[in-house]
Amino acid sequence: MTEYLSTPQGRKIAYNLTEGQGVPVVFLGGLKSDMEGTKAIFLEDWAENEGRPFLRFDYSGHGVSSGTFEEGAIGDWFEDACAAIDLIDGKVILVGSSMGGWQTLLLARERPEKVAGIVTIAAAPDFTEDDMAAKFSEAQKSEMEKTGFVALPSDYGDPYIISRRLIEEGRNRLVLRRPLPLPFPARFLHGTADTDVDLGFAHRLIAHASGPDIRLTIVKGADHRFSTPDCLALIAQSIADVTNRIA
Repeated sequence: MTEYLSTPQGRKIAYNLTEGQGVPVVFLGGLKSDMEGTKAIFLEDWAENEGRPFLRFDYSGHGVSSGTFEEGAIGDWFEDACAAIDLIDGKVILVGSSMGGWQTLLLARERPEKVAGIVTIAAAPDFTEDDMAAKFSEAQKSEMEKTGFVALPSDYGDPYIISRRLIEEGRNRLVLRRPLPLPFPARFLHGTADTDVDLGFAHRLIAHASGPDIRLTIVKGADHRFSTPDCLALIAQSIADVTNRIA
C-alpha cells in the first residue's frame, strides 16, 4: 500500500515498504520514472518471494509524490532518497537505475553508514554535466539563457524539460570529479545497446571508483530499459551476490 513521508525540506514522498527478514533492498528509479516501473515491481515481487524487506519510492516531481519535475534537481532528489532510506533502521542494499545509479553513488559517498552494498543499472553519474550541458547546441544554450529551460526529446514520452537549476545544482553533486570510495560490494550492470546512457559511463565509473569488491557486467544487446527477463534475472542475481558477500 502506498504511504507518504514528509522530508525535512517539506516535500511529500510516496513510497511502498514491504516487511521481511535480512538486509533490506531499496530501489532508486531513473529520471522521470516512477515506482510503478517494470524493474521496481519485479524486484518487489522477487524480494517478497525471498522474504526480504523492500522499499520503492517516487522522488519529488515524479510519480505521485509532490512537486513538479521541472522545479526539481539532483540535490532535491538526493534529499528525498535520504529521507526514504531513513525509514529503515540499519544498513540497506541500494539498487539504482540510470539517474538512480547516480543517486546510489551519492548515498554511498555521503551516507556510507547506511550502505551495505550497491547494484547499479545503466548508471548515469554526472549526466547533467557530461551528457547534457556539454552537448547543448548554441541554440539550446541561447534558449536556456533566455528562458531558463530547454526541451530535450525523449524516447519514453513527452520531452524532458531541463531547467538551468538542474544543470547548475547538479555541479554540486558530481561523483566522478573527486574520490569515490565504495568499501562494500558493488555491482555495475550496463548494456551494449544502451543509446541513452552510453557504455562510456560504465567504463569511467569502474575506472574512477575505489573499493575491494567492484565488478562491471556488460550485457551484449541490452538497452537502457534493462528489463528483458534475462536482464531482470541478472539484477536479482547481482543483489543475491552482494548479499552473500556481506553475510
